[in-house]
Amino acid sequence: MNPVLLPSNRPAERFYRGGARISAFRGEDAAEPREPEDWIGSTTTVNGEPELGLTTLPDGRVLRDAIVRDPVAWLGDEHVARWGADTRLLVKLLDAGQRLPVHAHPHDDFAATHLGRAHGKAEAWYILQGGTVHVGLRQDVEADDLATLVERQDATTLLGLLHEVEVAAGDVVWVPPGELHAIGAGVLLLELQQPEDLSILLEWGGFAIDGAAVGHLGLGFDLALAAVTTRARSASTLAALISTAPESGSAFPEAADEYFRLERIPLHGTATVDQGFSIVIVNEGEAEIGAQRLRSGSTLLVPHAAGALEATGAGELLVARPPAP
Repeated sequence: MNPVLLPSNRPAERFYRGGARISAFRGEDAAEPREPEDWIGSTTTVNGEPELGLTTLPDGRVLRDAIVRDPVAWLGDEHVARWGADTRLLVKLLDAGQRLPVHAHPHDDFAATHLGRAHGKAEAWYILQGGTVHVGLRQDVEADDLATLVERQDATTLLGLLHEVEVAAGDVVWVPPGELHAIGAGVLLLELQQPEDLSILLEWGGFAIDGAAVGHLGLGFDLALAAVTTRARSASTLAALISTAPESGSAFPEAADEYFRLERIPLHGTATVDQGFSIVIVNEGEAEIGAQRLRSGSTLLVPHAAGALEATGAGELLVARPPAP
């Protein structure tokens, strides 16, 4: 099996604006006003949709189906022995054309118990173009007070509860399940996450979504907000979430390793992409991998059966992987 060059895969009519920065990064034509996400190598659907979000391979097969038919070739023996045909990974490019709402994602136990899902949604971001992010509470909040702010849709107070941090290209942000966060307008990032589309929205004014109806994932806000962390982040614990990635090697904090991994590979001549199911993103420059000539913005889906790959060129590769089995 050979690596597969993937075009962009952008679910249409998301609830927030964006997409132009993804088009520029990929060298593609301009996007529609609300195509702010590129779901790369996706076996995950948009919440409530039967197929939207899934990656279709160049030969017409749906990636999810192809993996189910031959999981060992795609994912490797050890991965399949532990998790079956579950890739354990969703990779996105995300362009915040407007500030995203304050929201959080449930953890595994909550998602299994109350939603019947195989995963919660931990996520981490590798910043491609910087700006402002809002992550973690600055002070403890009582659950009843948080519920009141949601009911009143007091967006100013909700946002003000969070740490506001400027991030630049090469920074990383680890967002554990339950952590309140919002991405500021103008930020372009690569997101690795558990393969679910589950968001608990605390605000929705100015967004193309009926947050009062769907923001609680069908559970009602009393229950949904129980999945949200209400304890503050000190300066020291916030530093464990937001940092600058090392110039090479593992990019994310160790706490993210149980969910997914991101490797940063500077390319100055020749480098090796280790064997394993992965998604390779050319962040800068140009590279040649196998028969594929890649430029900045290219994304390559790599099956386990492709083996270790030699990359040549000049630039930087970002290699997204599931957790180690």
